[in-house]
Amino acid sequence: FLPSTSPFTFRKLAGCTLFITGASRGIGKAIALKAAKDGANIVIAAKTAEPHPTLPGTIYTAAEEIEAAGGKALPCVVNVREEQQIINAVEKAVKTFGGIDILVNNASAISLTGTLETATKKVNLMMDVNVRGTYLTSKACLPHLRKSKNPHILNLSPPMNLNPMWFKNHCAYTISKYGMSMCVLGMAEEFRGEVAVNALWPKTAIHTAAMDMLGGAGIEKQCRKTDILADAAYCILTKPKTFTGNFIIDEVLLREEGVKDFDVYAIAPGHPLMPDFFLDVEIDTTAMKQERYGRKSNVKVIFLIGAAQEKKLSGSQQEGADGAKVKTESAAAEPSGPVAETFRVIQGAMTEEYVRSTQGVFQFELSGDGGGTWYIDLKSKGGSAGFGKPPVTADVVMSMSSADFVKMFTGKLKPTLAFMSGKLRIKGNMALAIKLEKMLSQLSSKL
Repeated sequence: FLPSTSPFTFRKLAGCTLFITGASRGIGKAIALKAAKDGANIVIAAKTAEPHPTLPGTIYTAAEEIEAAGGKALPCVVNVREEQQIINAVEKAVKTFGGIDILVNNASAISLTGTLETATKKVNLMMDVNVRGTYLTSKACLPHLRKSKNPHILNLSPPMNLNPMWFKNHCAYTISKYGMSMCVLGMAEEFRGEVAVNALWPKTAIHTAAMDMLGGAGIEKQCRKTDILADAAYCILTKPKTFTGNFIIDEVLLREEGVKDFDVYAIAPGHPLMPDFFLDVEIDTTAMKQERYGRKSNVKVIFLIGAAQEKKLSGSQQEGADGAKVKTESAAAEPSGPVAETFRVIQGAMTEEYVRSTQGVFQFELSGDGGGTWYIDLKSKGGSAGFGKPPVTADVVMSMSSADFVKMFTGKLKPTLAFMSGKLRIKGNMALAIKLEKMLSQLSSKL
């Protein structure tokens, strides 16, 4: 045995070869760098060979970082939609490093859009990359994995949750991610005793280029670093191959491994974190505990950003022969009070910068005092806000009580907590919904 003082004592992945899809940036690269510190060989199977206009890194810049961290890198141009590119990279990996010990299926495509809004080419992309790409890469690697002493396949996919709310607003994406999870379910059983097959998923949103695109500037404060997934992946990949068929949540595993300080993973320690998709809540007191204990609460939370309005529109929004009459009467008697005052302040705070950076129209269906239909137009020139339906079709429709609306716009209720607890229900463009918090933080000082 090596002496305990040896720097090699804990290098569990030294000499192991990891084939990682989508390893040129984000979570894939973070897992690669963690293994590289042990002296592992990393096959960077990603499609970015030339610098991307908006996304950081290429397979070659990732290779430089991996080598600098202590690993050996083999950059391979691989679009997982192309089976021959996968096969070529696997053959090159075996020829270069003598085999493959670990496969990480990390490459993924996302579009959080409804069935009618999802273009066929987007459906094809998500199915091809997420399901088919995972399946074909696993198929190509498995003959080599079976020869390894401690082989693992790790898919970055969620525990399967058949709650309809995870399907209704982005059906194609959910199907594609659950397809990856079904690969875990099937292959873990098929290759039990030979190859470990597991899934890993984050408890909270992770700050990546994809999250920046979905949520816009400022979203990173609600996210954790990719390091948390890299550490969790390392724990899984260093376990014996008998550890198989598991759907692992990063924080849950790391707590079991003895990690106590999760602030080290936060982009902005102390800031409320946005839960990730597909993880449900168990109890109705989540909101109370979250607001009372903040981030220290260990209560599971639900991310209701995709939850729909369940109640039919009422009052001035009712459809029927007298619809126009009701609307006119409502408009004539525009509500007063805290809600109306909040919208007056929002209207006064409008700037071209808010409009330019947001490019969205928000419609609010408020219940209670001062309720009804209200809007904020941050798309049309100059922007506007007020009572009634927006001048153009809303991108996002939000339903909540008037009291919670005022709390949210005065900084007393975080939108994330409102989402989590079901106080705020959303229908429409999820990316714009996520941008709301940034807008609120800019406006709150004036409210």
